[in-house]
Amino acid sequence: MRLRSTFVDLKNHKVFDVALGRSEASLRGYLRHLPGREQVRVVVMDLSETYRQIVRKYFPNATIVADRFHVIRLVNHHFLKLWQQQDPVGRKDRGLLSLMRRHQWRLSAEQRANLDRYLSAYPVLQALYAAKQRLTTMLLIKTANARRVKRELPKLLMLLQHFVNSPAKTLASTLLSWLEPIVGMWRYSTSNGITEGFHTKMEMMSRRAFGFRNFENYRLRVLAHCGWDGVINRI
Repeated sequence: MRLRSTFVDLKNHKVFDVALGRSEASLRGYLRHLPGREQVRVVVMDLSETYRQIVRKYFPNATIVADRFHVIRLVNHHFLKLWQQQDPVGRKDRGLLSLMRRHQWRLSAEQRANLDRYLSAYPVLQALYAAKQRLTTMLLIKTANARRVKRELPKLLMLLQHFVNSPAKTLASTLLSWLEPIVGMWRYSTSNGITEGFHTKMEMMSRRAFGFRNFENYRLRVLAHCGWDGVINRI
């Protein structure tokens, strides 16, 4: 199956439609004639610059909100790369890897003590780990009111500034370029977890059919199982 884009109504937990392509050029014809796109108020998406430009152009009244799962996964990905640079041998230890990946507040007292003993031998890694925990805690803020957002934003900016002057400067650059959608996560609890669930179902449908040669047949099957009660007519 060629590259495709899935549009999901997160409010009603339904697949709105599936379109071929992931670039602006391939989706242009579909999006130009999409009815009601001016009424879309919130779009949740991963940190794809291509999709961000598409949303800005074709959904002018929508607020872009970063998907929390993808943001935290990005933070963990960069941290693991930095760990590899500091201690390639320790990075391969599955026990340590499990401890490093967990949120600090989910560690038992014994696990935290073991991790502290390991990190004490690597001061740079220890500082990065502490900063990562603070950042993750802030990224998990949900349904905050405007007053709390105003209070937390300077703290986030200060923390990212510390990252700019550290080995994690690439991560800081990415997060700063997505600052507004990331702050949007604090106001909205919606995530793309629903979309990922639909993607799993769609993959299973494709496997059971041993693949679809005709995209329209695939699209109709997805809408029948995951979409609206009525099939959306192709424009």
